[in-house]
Amino acid sequence: MQKILVFTDIHLVPEGETIIGLDPLARFAQGMAHALDHHPDAARVVLCGDLSHNAAPPEYARLRAALDTCPLPVSLMLGNHDRRAPFLGAFPDADRMDTGHIQHVTDLPGYRLICLDTLNEEADDTHSGWLCAARLDWLDAALAGADDRRLIVFTHHPPIDTGFKGMDWIGLKNRADLVARLNTAGNVAQIVSGHIHRTIQGSAGGIPVAIFKSPCHQMPMALGYQDSSLSIAEPGAYGLLLLTDEGVIVHSEDFTLPPTEAQTYT
Repeated sequence: MQKILVFTDIHLVPEGETIIGLDPLARFAQGMAHALDHHPDAARVVLCGDLSHNAAPPEYARLRAALDTCPLPVSLMLGNHDRRAPFLGAFPDADRMDTGHIQHVTDLPGYRLICLDTLNEEADDTHSGWLCAARLDWLDAALAGADDRRLIVFTHHPPIDTGFKGMDWIGLKNRADLVARLNTAGNVAQIVSGHIHRTIQGSAGGIPVAIFKSPCHQMPMALGYQDSSLSIAEPGAYGLLLLTDEGVIVHSEDFTLPPTEAQTYT
């Protein structure tokens, strides 16, 4: 069994600033410490976009400093709050395509992890996602090269509606193109996304979809609301994927809950 740690929607802000009274960097550091303490045998950490809140260079510099001591390999992805130029200023090696798109593949025994760049910097609504022809072509090649491995596809914007109307409005606009390609591949075991700031399970074309919460601020359980900026100080979380011979097992860990001692019951 292999483990993958997933953090999404970190939203780092400049030093001294907060989001609804929460310090994103402190929350992320707390979550990473918890994850590394409980799962030091993880194969990799995936940061699933919205690394910064304002796409400002100092925010990416803070992230780089926070990751300097991480003992595990890290896959970095972009979300709607990110921008490629300032991100690449702090992480110049992250442009694996040499096109400015932050997409990459990691092969593990029996599995291939595919991280997609759904950021649309030209979106009229500012925050929706899009996969252009170049990115979809790259995906086709990544899918075709997986051989007999199971595939796990990571996106910031989920490929499904979630019931939160404001967030769904700024979702992945051409998700049908993505789902069609994944279904054609035939060996996609799991899609993992962020963006919504809630723990959600769903299905895209029959493929399981797991959406994880932020380590910082969450979307309140307000189905149907149009406002995509609603936030609440619920427990922060990270995701844990267990890659087994039978398939993918998905867990979510609320790491900010007070520690409690396990007890037996009869």
